[in-house]
Amino acid sequence: MLQRILRPSVLRPVAALLRPATAAFSTASPLRNLAQETVAPATPAAPIATAPIETPAAVEADPSISLLPLLRLQGAHYITVHINGFPFLVTKGDQITLPFRLKGVSAGQTLKLTHASVLGSRDYTLKGNPYINPEIFSCKATVIEETAEPMRIKEKTKRRNRHVKKVRSKHSYTVVRIKELEVLDV
Repeated sequence: MLQRILRPSVLRPVAALLRPATAAFSTASPLRNLAQETVAPATPAAPIATAPIETPAAVEADPSISLLPLLRLQGAHYITVHINGFPFLVTKGDQITLPFRLKGVSAGQTLKLTHASVLGSRDYTLKGNPYINPEIFSCKATVIEETAEPMRIKEKTKRRNRHVKKVRSKHSYTVVRIKELEVLDV
C-alpha cells in the first residue's frame, strides 16, 4: 500500500524531464542538403623549383657514414652482436657464456661475428635496421671452451600420488672471448 502512494509522486519529476524540448531552446545548426551544393574545383598551385643537392654516393646510401670517422676516433667501443638470435652487448676483452653449444667449433678457434644491431662509443651510436653493414666493423671472438653445467635432478610429483619422477638435466655451454672490436675505415 505504501509503495502505491509513493510511486506516482516519484515519477512526476521524471516525467517532466522526459517531455520534448521546444525549438526555441535548440542550439543545433539547421540541416543542409549537401547533394544540391556545388563545389568549385581547386586551382593547381605553381610547382616549387628545387635545386639538386650534390652528395657523395656513400653518404646518399647511408647518412650515418659521414659520422663514422668521429665514432672511430673514440676510445672504447661496444657492440650488440647476435649469435643464434640471442643479443649480447660486449666490448673488447669480454667473456660470453652462450646458453647453447655452437655446432662445428672447437676450443681455440676464431669466429668472425657479422650480425650486429648496435655499434657505439661514449658519444656516438650507430644502429642497424635490423643489422649494421658488416663492412663497417670488425668483431672477432675466440672459443675458450665448451662446457656443461653440473647434473641437476628435479623431483616431480602429482597431488595425492606417491610416485616421484626424477628429471635429470645437464645443459651444455660455449664460452667465447671477444678479442677484437674495431670500426673500419670506409
